This record gives sequence, C-alpha cells and structure tokens, in this order.
Amino acid sequence: MVLDPSNHHKGALTSKRRSRKDALRELLSHFHSKDQVLITIDPDPDAIGSALAVKRLLWHRVQSVTIGIIRPIRRLNNQTLARLLKLPLVQLKQCELPSFDRYVVVDGQPHHNDFFRQFAYTAVIDHHPASSPVEAPYVDVRPHYGATSTILSEYLKAAAIKPSQTLATALLYGIKTDTRSFERHTIVEDIEAFRSLYDAANHNVLRKVEISDLSIKELKFFHKAVERKHVVRDRIFVHLDEVTSADILVEIAEFFLKIHDISWSIVSGIYEENLIIVIRNDGYRKDAGKLVRRAFGTIGCAGGHSAMARAEVPMEKLVQAVGKRSSAAIERYIRKRMSHAG
Repeated sequence: MVLDPSNHHKGALTSKRRSRKDALRELLSHFHSKDQVLITIDPDPDAIGSALAVKRLLWHRVQSVTIGIIRPIRRLNNQTLARLLKLPLVQLKQCELPSFDRYVVVDGQPHHNDFFRQFAYTAVIDHHPASSPVEAPYVDVRPHYGATSTILSEYLKAAAIKPSQTLATALLYGIKTDTRSFERHTIVEDIEAFRSLYDAANHNVLRKVEISDLSIKELKFFHKAVERKHVVRDRIFVHLDEVTSADILVEIAEFFLKIHDISWSIVSGIYEENLIIVIRNDGYRKDAGKLVRRAFGTIGCAGGHSAMARAEVPMEKLVQAVGKRSSAAIERYIRKRMSHAG
C-alpha cells in the first residue's frame, strides 16, 4: 500500500488517505520485538538522516537495527557529517551480506539500483518519483516532498519523539541539501520540519560539514574538466574517464551550471566499472529525471528530479552499445542519447 499521510496534496501516489498517526501505527505494525532490521541507504545526507530517524522509531520495538550503506561515503561533506556525529553506519558488501528479518529502504526505491533489488523490503519510504510500481508491505512515496527527511520528521512528531541533537542535525542537513536550502522543489512541510529541528541541531557541526567540499587531489579533475568541456548551445558536456569518486562528478556538474548561458551540465566518468552520468539543470527546462530515464534507462539505472538526475550504466553494456571504450566514443554516445531523449 502506498500512503500519503499528509492528506491534502495532489499528485502523490496513494491508495488510501491516512492521518500521520495512522500511518505510523501501520508502519510499526510490520515490526516485532525479535526482529533484526537492516536499513539500506545510498549514503547521501537525506538518506542518512532518514535512516537515523527510522532507527529511532524502532528503538526498543525490535531486537536490533543496522544502517547499511551500499557504497563507501566518498563525498567529503558526508564524510565530515559521519565523522563529527559519530554515525553508526555499516558498509555492506555484496559477497558478505548478513541475514536479517526485516529490510527497510529510505530515500530510495528497490528499482533504483542493483544492490537494492536483491532485498525483499518490508518498508519503502521515499520522496523520489516512482518510475515503476513499488512492491512492499508498507510503502510511503511522496514525490511532492522536497526531502525524505521531512517525511521522517513527521513520523517522529506523530510518535511524540523529540530528536536528539545528532538526529536533529542529520535531518536538518538532509532537508537543506535535498531542497538546496529551499531553492529547489520545496513545500510548506519541508519548511515546517526545518523549523521544528532548527533549535535542536548542532550548527557548529553543520557549518563545518557545509564547507568541507574538496580535497587537494580532486582539483586535478576540475582542471581536466575545463580542458575537456564541450558546449552545445546551452548544454555543457564533460567526460572524465576514470574517477576516484562519483561525487566529484556532482561537484563539477554543479560548478559548470554556474556559467552564464549554460542551462544544462552533463558530466560523466567511469567509477567501479560503471559509467556514471550526473545531470544538473537550471530547473526551468525539461525534467532532468525523465530525460535521463529515457536516455539511459534501457541499459542501466537512471532517475532523479526535474533539476538533478543521475544514470549508472555497466561498462559491459556500454561497450556493447558504443562499440568501443574510447573517451570520444563515450562522449558522443552520451550527447546523442541526450539529444534523442530531449
């Protein structure tokens, strides 16, 4: 069942209108005292804050809760967040997955990547648009919300739980990052959640986290990106070959979007034998999430929002489609697919 506990927004995926307390009761009804629960996340700030909130909701209701990250945290802001808040995050490995009784995914959906697909989820809570049906006993998908952390803040409020400083800081940062400090898709619930968390958060930690963007060694990728940029009308394309982290592609894509007359920034690179394509636009043009799904959804995982999107294509499939692995061929393929999709 897909729920919209807010009870008054149009456009949400919903089969029945529920109050927030009813939604909370239904969520908790799927968990039992002897359960060992795994929360899986792709570790960005919104996912981290949301997972911590679910862990708090299940405290003393289940035997244990583990927050498992499906990839290492490489973005320096997020590393700083995890380090300063001493977050209990466990790196999951495909070949060594322990067994749990219940599985939860937040700020994501089972079809978003191959790692998520292998679990039979008890609960799915997310704010991304659902490009395909989400199957789980409990599903709460609200694409009109700016952040999943907002949704989980409402669950905490329904449970009459006052967040700790650590939890409030993580949730606040999750809302702030996914709404770009309320400059992109935001509704009044996001603002209300932010206000309710503000006084409880550690703002010294937040300030340090927000300025921890780059390392010295990553500057070489900016240099390479400037040299390799290819501008087509209002779009700038860059392919960087092998990169040490997919997050550097995000930093560069957002950097290039600052250029006057550039409305689309498409930055790609190869990481762990996957072609990663990061897309940013000014929010006034076509929907980036829909565009990237049309362009790359048939050969990889792709999705996102109107102003930001991402695709991951296994290199094996890419080489089959492109014919060779050269930088020029890959960039031509990306430009061609984006052109046909748009």
